[in-house]
Amino acid sequence: MTQAISTLDVLLASMKPKLQAGVYVFASVPFDADLRGVEAIATFREREGLTMIVEESEASKAGLTPLFRAAWITLTVHSDLNAVGLTAAFARALGDANISCNVVAAAFHDHIFVPVDDAGRALAALEALQKRASARE
Repeated sequence: MTQAISTLDVLLASMKPKLQAGVYVFASVPFDADLRGVEAIATFREREGLTMIVEESEASKAGLTPLFRAAWITLTVHSDLNAVGLTAAFARALGDANISCNVVAAAFHDHIFVPVDDAGRALAALEALQKRASARE
């Protein structure tokens, strides 16, 4: 296991964004929905219902209504959950490129969901951010 990185400059220079294959959707379901057989990438309980991130084919099979179709980009650097500024930096880079993002911070990596049609531009913006950070090191 790698050591978690918390220094912003090192995180940015090391983030190595990777586009995951496939299309993913965000959906919301009632708490009492029968979700047997549905493999979620992530879930979050909100007052209004259970938000799910699911592969598009899984969502379709389960009859889930997509709220957002996304490409999934993983920052492969092992980011410390206490690190300050990483989310702000990549959100700013994507915002400057007029690309929305939805972020999931997990134990080892940050996962960014962007509109599926913007995947290539989002990856390019993140790689440019990494390159600028590497040049400063």
